[in-house]
Amino acid sequence: MESGKWKRLVKTQESCSKRSINFCKKRLSRVSILTIGILFPLSSFLFPLLNAQGVQKGKASFYSKKFSGRQTASGERLHHDSLTCAHRTYPFGTLLKVTNPANGKVVIVRVTDRGPYVKGRIIDLSVRAARELGIISQGIAPVTVERYDPTAIPFRPEDFIDLPEFDIGTNEGSATKPIWMELRDQYKKKQQEGK
Repeated sequence: MESGKWKRLVKTQESCSKRSINFCKKRLSRVSILTIGILFPLSSFLFPLLNAQGVQKGKASFYSKKFSGRQTASGERLHHDSLTCAHRTYPFGTLLKVTNPANGKVVIVRVTDRGPYVKGRIIDLSVRAARELGIISQGIAPVTVERYDPTAIPFRPEDFIDLPEFDIGTNEGSATKPIWMELRDQYKKKQQEGK
């Protein structure tokens, strides 16, 4: 009889340990889901702000024309004649200045998609943007990417601006007539003399 009690006790301990393991698994899964639910939106908001602020150098590729009309990650439709691009970290709608260091050409594009997901590439351009940079024949080319700020003033205004002086007068109180009146009067005299 002692051995029967012992067997039951061992079975209850095993079932309790199984229950606690299952309970721990459920609790861990709930905690991980909660953590992912909180951290993922924060990371998708903060990651672009932290990592994509400086100048990036790398390779650029471009979309094929066969992708025209397909929906991008931002929800917009891709068109090969638009000045758009795909970037991994910049927020949608961000304007980027892309420079081809080989020929010095520059184009400003708007982020509408995510990618490229190929090692070594930092941006996917539309066909028009690639054409303006002169990389159509190469397919893949080294570029420099930086955020474009349209509010930046491209030149420093001079402290002193040399403007010509104008002699501006009024007709009030002045004995002289404006030049157009004098010319009109002269024209009328010539017409009367000619008759």
